[in-house]
Amino acid sequence: MSDLALSIVLGVALAAATGFRVFLPMLIVSGAAYSGHLHLDDSFAWLGTAPALIMLSVAAVVEVLAYYIPVIDNLLDALATPAAFIAGTIVSAAVITDAPPMVKWTAAVIAGGGVAGLTQGLTGILRAHSTVLTGGLGNFVISTAELGGAVLISFLALAAPVAAIALVILFLLVVIRLVRRLLRGAKSSAGGT
Repeated sequence: MSDLALSIVLGVALAAATGFRVFLPMLIVSGAAYSGHLHLDDSFAWLGTAPALIMLSVAAVVEVLAYYIPVIDNLLDALATPAAFIAGTIVSAAVITDAPPMVKWTAAVIAGGGVAGLTQGLTGILRAHSTVLTGGLGNFVISTAELGGAVLISFLALAAPVAAIALVILFLLVVIRLVRRLLRGAKSSAGGT
């Protein structure tokens, strides 16, 4: 696989992780860049600085904890969808190096931002259904799964981007099937009453 294709796959996998948690994947990218394990595009060098690392650490901790507070988790989903799109675009563009600007930004916005928005949207639908079905008690499980997904996909993307993108595709297929079932079930119970 060419370096350009690999950097696009890396960017899309990291963007998908921002669909689970907006700041955690950015923190992992920042830490990898700060420690010299990840090369960022020159215009995103700020992401590998100590101030960015500190800021993203605080934001990631607050975000992770907030998702475990009932009601707040649903409010965060409303804010996280556009934020995930932006974060997915940024993280994708940051790791797509040595690409013509048209290729870089097209891949970052469409693939990176798109997959981040899709991932966030699907998990938001699951959380909304969980809130209705369990009174919010089941949201803890979804929050934990999202946290694990963000960490796993972020680190896997840095170590084996192709495996990470395969995991993202598998996740999306499974969740799309689950959401379809939930929506069909909701539609049939609405039609039956």
